[in-house]
Amino acid sequence: MAGTRRGRRPPPPSIAARAKAQASALVAAASSRSVLFPALFVFAWQATPSPDAALFYFYTDELGLGPEFMGRVRLAGAVASLAGVGAYSGFLKRLPLRTVFATTALAGAALASTQLLLVTGWSRAHGVSDAVFVLADSAVLAALGQAAFMPVLVLAARSCPPGVEATLFAALMSVLNAGTAAGGAAGAALTAALGVTADDGFEGLPTLVAICVGASLLPLALLPLVPNDGKGGEGGEGGEGEK
Repeated sequence: MAGTRRGRRPPPPSIAARAKAQASALVAAASSRSVLFPALFVFAWQATPSPDAALFYFYTDELGLGPEFMGRVRLAGAVASLAGVGAYSGFLKRLPLRTVFATTALAGAALASTQLLLVTGWSRAHGVSDAVFVLADSAVLAALGQAAFMPVLVLAARSCPPGVEATLFAALMSVLNAGTAAGGAAGAALTAALGVTADDGFEGLPTLVAICVGASLLPLALLPLVPNDGKGGEGGEGGEGEK
């Protein structure tokens, strides 16, 4: 006799069935507190108002910094961002996420407040060149901003349960982008409300900068929503690294 007959394999699930199962898993994951709370924090972290648009026009219209110099500022910021990634990878990722967020927020607020020295004319009055100040300040803030952004990516990756990692991560990145857009809109509205224009010599710019610096600390009130039982690198909760 021939060998024993093997049973027929069940047919593979249809595309519609797989899509339905994937959608159910995605909805269940997105509605869990382990995803919703970090998503709320990520949105708030990005949604604070920024004075960047007003500062750009202050640099070009009031200080007279030309396009070539602003290009150098962007280049310095890009190089400094790489340094921020290196600082995160070399040191900050060993710390708990809450510690990283709190440290970078406080350091960022302290460094951003130095912009008040520029917009009030204090730095120029004490012999510091506007160009040197803008270049150094932009580079330092870019490095710190990149170091602060890295744990946001880590938090988003850790919040994704198995099976829907790619889709949920993309959704969390959309939340992050929505927060960035909200922050830009809030900064523009605040700029308009304070009447910061070149016509009045940017008289309200110091107030705008001070408000934005203070607002950057508001997301720390939501810091308890961030899981704190892992490190800031890849090996925390939900990963396969350190236990």
